[in-house]
Amino acid sequence: MIRVRPVLTSVFAVLALHACQPSGQPGSVEPDRAAQVVYAPTNRPDVRGSRGAVSAGHPLAAQAGLQALHDGGNAVDAALTMAAVLAVVRPHMNGVGGDAFVFVWEAATREVHALNGSGRSGALATPDFFRGAGLDEVPERGGKAVSVPGAVAAWIDVHERFGTRDLTELLAPAIHYAREGFPVSARLAADIAAQGGPLNTAGKAQYMPGGAPPPVGSLFKNPALARTLERIAAHGKDGFYTGPVADRIARFVAGEGGHIRAADLAAHTSTWVDPLRAEYLGHDFLVFPPNTQGLAQLQLFTMARSHDLERQQRNSAPYLHTLIELKKLAFADRDRWAGDPEHMDLPVDQLLDPGYLGRRARLISPEMAAREVPPGIGDALPEPADTDDSGDTVYLTVVDADGNAVSWIQSLYAGFGSGLFEPETGVMLHNRGALYTLQDGHPNQVAPHTRPYHTLTPMMVLRDGDFAFTMGTPGGDSQPQTLIQIVNNLLVFGMSPQAAIEAPRFRSYGGVRVDMEDRMPAQSVARMRAMGHDIRLIPGWTATFGGAQMIMRDPESGTLVVGSDPRREAYGLAW
Repeated sequence: MIRVRPVLTSVFAVLALHACQPSGQPGSVEPDRAAQVVYAPTNRPDVRGSRGAVSAGHPLAAQAGLQALHDGGNAVDAALTMAAVLAVVRPHMNGVGGDAFVFVWEAATREVHALNGSGRSGALATPDFFRGAGLDEVPERGGKAVSVPGAVAAWIDVHERFGTRDLTELLAPAIHYAREGFPVSARLAADIAAQGGPLNTAGKAQYMPGGAPPPVGSLFKNPALARTLERIAAHGKDGFYTGPVADRIARFVAGEGGHIRAADLAAHTSTWVDPLRAEYLGHDFLVFPPNTQGLAQLQLFTMARSHDLERQQRNSAPYLHTLIELKKLAFADRDRWAGDPEHMDLPVDQLLDPGYLGRRARLISPEMAAREVPPGIGDALPEPADTDDSGDTVYLTVVDADGNAVSWIQSLYAGFGSGLFEPETGVMLHNRGALYTLQDGHPNQVAPHTRPYHTLTPMMVLRDGDFAFTMGTPGGDSQPQTLIQIVNNLLVFGMSPQAAIEAPRFRSYGGVRVDMEDRMPAQSVARMRAMGHDIRLIPGWTATFGGAQMIMRDPESGTLVVGSDPRREAYGLAW
């Protein structure tokens, strides 16, 4: 089943009539006038630049990406540098043992290129493989949850097509941090403490020596991973998918009862795909097609066009209720149809048809939260299990001096993925295969060499056929919800990128359960509870609500504006 970062510049603020109104009571803002930005205090200053900008899920990665731009690299060179550093410094969230999806805006041709870097199941992966082991679903952890890691192939394929600097140069910062160590942050130590339970014995020895996370400020090293990264730098894909690294990983997964073998690793390929797109608020939003939940993102945007969100007012009860109920409709279709289009025909055109979505958008009750929502196309299947994951994923984005832009996401899925750390290679293996279903006839049913459903949904956004902004977030099921809230903050309610990201958010789960940051207006929360929403207020700034990042080209000045989420370790820099 579906279980579903140098130059800091002045504040990006233009005082508007409603600048000092509280968050739940905005005044009138023309929806597509992003230059009319509402002033709102932020935890972090807006970051602006004119020649390049980066944002990554860790300050060291952002610094390395900016340095790559300073050294003459383009957006793809900087993005690859950041992706590799993130694989070292956020080891529980992403790495060479995970998957990746990449958008590239090529300024010279005004084209968007999309690379699906997710891996597939092994040749042995049939429903009977799992049922024969006494299982009625794919386990969340362990060898059977491991599909082929696709991130490294994505790195190499994007670099071969668009990169300009030598791969050894681009991976050098990551290799340095893996071998020589990087300082452990308070956030990393807390994450390891909270998520390290499922680690195998080798993983606990690496990440929790003595039964506890490494001390804050200590240097954390992974020399085995440094050696693996050196092999990748020297041999490209062959350094990971064939030879000693691949052989060791294959033997290890087999020994853990998994379905991946050396031949499955050697056969892996990335796929260049055509993005899905939809118009919303005067912009064209591009997302990945299935096997991702990008479809649900576009459904949300299109259905939102049927409701006057500006008039409802930001974070009012009617506004929040509308978005939550539309999310339920989109997720019902997603859960019914998410799968690998290479293995099953999916009704994507029907699911994105504006007429169909207009009718769906009118199904929501304005006064009552729905407990169950069927899909609009096809018979309902057994409901997927709820997941309470915070989305252990990293996002990064770059825009260079020539206007090229990259929107890139990579992940292990759960914290520490499968829980399996292979000590000879230093590789933490993901558990994206846990998202397969054993349901007969479901598009996401496990089968040999099939990609699993993916929550990863980065975006590339255009306006009048030109680059407008990048955006993405970790957060599992919350990704489409987080992104539509930020987009509305930006384009409907006139907030700056940083303010739009920092504004309080909700996260809807199955049924009527909704988590909300406790900065939401109290009157909105009270009214929504009366409408049947089961609301849990979450204090502080937590990863429950994602960790969004974006780079926007200011439509008036042409400068680059960065937004980076303080809910995680994201950091933005520009020059």
